[in-house]
Amino acid sequence: MKVARCPASPVQNAPVAVEVSIVMPCLNEVETLAACIADTREAISKGGYTAEIIVADNGSTDGSQLVARELGAKVVDVQRKGYGSALIGGIDAAQGRFVVMGDADASYDFGAIAPLIAKLREGYDLVLGNRFLGGIEPGAMPWSHRWLGNPILSTINKMFFHARVGDTHCGLRAFTKDAYQKMHLRATGMEFASEMVIKASLKGMRITEVPVVLRPDGRSRPPHLRTWRDGWRHLRFMLVFSPRWLFLYPGLAFLVVGLGLSALLFAGPLRIGGVRLDIHTMLVAGFLALLGYQLVLFAVFTKMFAIREGFHPPHPALQTLLRYVTLEVGLLAGALMVLGGLAALVLAVTSWQSVGFGNLNPSTTMREVIPAVVLLSLGTQTIFASFFISILSIDLS
Repeated sequence: MKVARCPASPVQNAPVAVEVSIVMPCLNEVETLAACIADTREAISKGGYTAEIIVADNGSTDGSQLVARELGAKVVDVQRKGYGSALIGGIDAAQGRFVVMGDADASYDFGAIAPLIAKLREGYDLVLGNRFLGGIEPGAMPWSHRWLGNPILSTINKMFFHARVGDTHCGLRAFTKDAYQKMHLRATGMEFASEMVIKASLKGMRITEVPVVLRPDGRSRPPHLRTWRDGWRHLRFMLVFSPRWLFLYPGLAFLVVGLGLSALLFAGPLRIGGVRLDIHTMLVAGFLALLGYQLVLFAVFTKMFAIREGFHPPHPALQTLLRYVTLEVGLLAGALMVLGGLAALVLAVTSWQSVGFGNLNPSTTMREVIPAVVLLSLGTQTIFASFFISILSIDLS
């Protein structure tokens, strides 16, 4: 039977390829670390894995490093603070083809990692534990995490990135080292868990889940996790990685409403039930159109940047659009809008001249001025956005 690589073992220097690396992020986990390592060694023995145990220490001051070394684990000192930083440091040092990561607070049973490794052997790239399927013991998870935070954030993850994952933030998971290297993970904090799922989904990797049990952690001190702060960091990360939901969809909604209302009010006041809509509503509609158009442009800018930097895979529809909507096409469209706006302003001035540049009826003249200003603004935005998109397109693959 194969055994774990261990400094105390007489065969530690044998050139045996490591199949599984178990990585535990650690920050002052002296109360529970020994139990986690013991459970892991039991799982290694039962599974017959050629394995190594890595403790990624993030600056412990309670002697956790000493305990880990005495128990034969490999200790990687990670200077940069943060849950994600510790894991990145530990995973980078891993030699195994498969990597299993889990918290060192005894809330997860490392003795039950065999199903995760089995799924990797079947060809999956990322295997997540699902605590809602495996069971959450009393006192193991605050109600706000169980009924609000995790379900809501996991649902948003499905909506934004089509990740068929029911427990996005489970700390016990496994993945291939090749998949990890392709994901280029960078998050230094708790949002590391979300980043892994998001990037694996965006890159079309094979993802699955297995039931795991969550137990109350064995520490006497409070957990490092901060509910609202870390929840916001997860949500913020998902929004930043999804320009469709952050910019495109709200922008299209504002643009359609703004242009639609402007068209309806151009001919004259509109009455809906007991409400009379007039030039004030038309002014707001023009503002909505401008805001919506700007958000749509932000969506294009962000998507192009994300693709070029490797955050998102190439988008076929966007690539096709950019082949036809060139800089020259954008400049022409913008120029036509600017000319249309100038023509509308000339008409407004002509109307003013017809009354000897005296008092005007705002209900009439504003119907000419508002569309003119909106067209001028949209045209100017289009011209400069075309130049910016052209810059982003340099060497874009």
